Amino acid sequence: MSMNSGQRLRFWLIGGVAFLVALYLLRGVLLPFVAGMAVAYFLDPVADRLERLGLARVLGTSLITLIFFGILVLLMTVLAPMVEQQAVTFVQKVPAYVRALHERALPFLDEIYRHLSPGDLEKLQSSVGAYAGTAVGWALGLVKGVLTGGIAIMSILSLLFITPVVTFYLLRDWHKVVTTVDGWLPRHHAEIIRSELKEIDRTLAGFVRGQASVCIVLAAYYGVGLTLTGLDLGLVIGMFTGFGAFVPYVGMLIGLIASVGLAVAQGGEWSLLGGVGLVFLIGNILEGNILTPKLVGDRVGLHPVWIIFSLLAGGALFGFVGILLAVPAAAVIGVLTRFGLQNYMQSSLYSGGGDDYSQS
Repeated sequence: MSMNSGQRLRFWLIGGVAFLVALYLLRGVLLPFVAGMAVAYFLDPVADRLERLGLARVLGTSLITLIFFGILVLLMTVLAPMVEQQAVTFVQKVPAYVRALHERALPFLDEIYRHLSPGDLEKLQSSVGAYAGTAVGWALGLVKGVLTGGIAIMSILSLLFITPVVTFYLLRDWHKVVTTVDGWLPRHHAEIIRSELKEIDRTLAGFVRGQASVCIVLAAYYGVGLTLTGLDLGLVIGMFTGFGAFVPYVGMLIGLIASVGLAVAQGGEWSLLGGVGLVFLIGNILEGNILTPKLVGDRVGLHPVWIIFSLLAGGALFGFVGILLAVPAAAVIGVLTRFGLQNYMQSSLYSGGGDDYSQS
């Protein structure tokens, strides 16, 4: 059966819409499978290297899966009590933090109140309250959507027990899956599609594998560094800062603001503030001059603003599954957009070739 170009376009559009609908309807059960795919993609180069060294694929896959999830469970076992202790201490000290911040901000607030009329002051207070309520409501709604969409109790259990199984089988059969998918490609466009898929893989490899490795190193560095400075909740803020580096500059900036604010609330001693500043200075140098050039290089091709938008959109639409799929989707859309623009700029639609314009 032959198809013309219009029928082929309708086929792919219907297929794409059906895929998105299925993804939306099944978002509640996809978490362990998407997580397993992500881990398998991350670990595939290690499995390939072991296979080249002569180790059987099944044995290498089993070894890698056991080591990876064993380390993950060990880290969770060690870090969970420490995080809980810091969180409990932080909650107990919140009233003291509020008093300290109020005392430090009081002279500044008095100066503002002195220059404002009662009417202006009332408008300012009502505006701040309204915007704060809107921001908090939006943030809570987003968090609620992420949690209810992906991390219910059953999802956590499935994540713990199903993800390692999915990772093992995908990692073992990765090349078979790639070969099978390659056999499904339309033959007359196979070379172009392969070329674009290689570009998508290059982008994802640079960002997912490279940037994820950077995040792990930075999370360990900031967690240990901020804890050693004596900052309350230093381990939690440090880990958040490191993993937040998944979006370049954003995680570091938020972590720095949170750390400095908490250091001021703790008393604002120069030794604590200086220690926090030194940790972030060294971390920025480490990330910009060593980790990112070595592990990521120039392969990413994803703008930070595009990454932020994709993460927010994915979380709002599909919950935690959407967050996991956001960066691969952003990479695919980015590569296809560049491909479309390249073809557009080489066509008569861009150059106006073949059009006959007369000037009067």
